[in-house]
Amino acid sequence: NLFINSPTSITQMALHFTHLHFPLLFLIITICLCISSTFAVKPQNFYPFFKVDADGIIHRYQHIKLVPPSNNPKTGVQSKDVTILPQKNVSARLYLPKISRKNQKFPLLFYIHGGGFCTQSAFSSMYDSYLHKLTSEANVIIVSIDYRLAPEHLIPACYDDSWAVLNWAAQGTEPWLKIHANFSRVFLAGDSAGANIAHNLMVRASEESHFVASLVGMALIDPYFGNGKPDSLWTYLCPKSNGINDSRFNPAAHRSMLSELKCSKVLVCTAGKDFLRDRAWTYYETLKKSGWKGQLGIKEIEGEGHVFHLFNQTSEKAKVLMKSIVHFLA
Repeated sequence: NLFINSPTSITQMALHFTHLHFPLLFLIITICLCISSTFAVKPQNFYPFFKVDADGIIHRYQHIKLVPPSNNPKTGVQSKDVTILPQKNVSARLYLPKISRKNQKFPLLFYIHGGGFCTQSAFSSMYDSYLHKLTSEANVIIVSIDYRLAPEHLIPACYDDSWAVLNWAAQGTEPWLKIHANFSRVFLAGDSAGANIAHNLMVRASEESHFVASLVGMALIDPYFGNGKPDSLWTYLCPKSNGINDSRFNPAAHRSMLSELKCSKVLVCTAGKDFLRDRAWTYYETLKKSGWKGQLGIKEIEGEGHVFHLFNQTSEKAKVLMKSIVHFLA
């Protein structure tokens, strides 16, 4: 109880030592104040994601509605949840498209949800409805990764969790994957912070030759990358960052790394009114000039904002973007 960060506790502590000489008493109080200052938490506000009080309590602004897995009788898409790292609460939701013949194989897509590394879920109603549609239209089997969220679990937890899911899937022991996944056609995709994670998974898979799945390509939707300028959210969530040009956050500052990506194609998607639009284009232009030999495309939807396709999934422009992603995965 000597280290409780409050003026009252410090005063009470000093009263316990009133029998001491003044210099010693003054020294003890000074030390207590220094300890109190050291353990104090500076209030932080990262609207619309979360805020942190001076006592370290985290308050989230968004209430995320979670939905259970389900089967869609109209599309034939089935979904189920799998726990992968129970000790870390890392799991995934799997989506299986309509099966028309025995042991039918489908391309395998790992999807990573966005939310600034600190909100949303693979089990949210928004992502569940979107990935049901994507599974049906693209005719792919999807592993939607549910990673631990910051700030309770600081970066790189999200990267490590997602990498663990890739390696778990590559073992091929999960029944749906064992029977129906075509491990020679594997894709990564994600939106916003999820696109950032997808890119970093591709970098790691490109560096580690033991990864057995054949990664064909990745689709990065409204990617949350750095632009060489201070970013308070990234700095707070990744306290061990190498700075504004950390390769995990600003890959465009590391052209040689981009040139080593092992996949054969990349699609970058953005929107005309997306506040991250310039970062998507910078990534695209840098990859294009890096010497990477794959097939590169970019799709921009005019007049729309960040991840608009998730908030208004039935809009005509959301359908246009969906068609681009489906074509990419074909």
